[in-house]
Amino acid sequence: MQRGRRIAFDYGDVRIGVAVSDADSILVSPVTTLLTSSKGLLKEISAIFEEISPIEIYVGRPTNLSGLDGAATGKAIDFSKELEKITQIPVKLVDERMSTVSASKQLRQAGKDGKSSKSMIDMAAAVAILEFAISVEKAKQ
Repeated sequence: MQRGRRIAFDYGDVRIGVAVSDADSILVSPVTTLLTSSKGLLKEISAIFEEISPIEIYVGRPTNLSGLDGAATGKAIDFSKELEKITQIPVKLVDERMSTVSASKQLRQAGKDGKSSKSMIDMAAAVAILEFAISVEKAKQ
């Protein structure tokens, strides 16, 4: 597996969770939550790319439990195409089934309620997406 930092986005109608790995893809950490409606969204993301210098970008692809595309799939695909316009780094869509559900469950177990921790849920979902993407990449070796 190539050494370098990786970044993941959990795209949502209101917020976008962001997570990043260390250069050895051992540790994945939440970075921030961005507002989808922000007029400067792509500039904010470009600044994150400049700071982190990722070698790969992952965007969660919402699918139904059956594996079929859900209503939000097109929005995630459109978001990934916007990212491709501002970087030369490969953008890959990753199955994000259950990432938000598992993030919510983990936060509840940690004593956080869902209403007050929505941005934390989005970041935790991005962490789950990135951990899954890295595990798939490592399994290919």
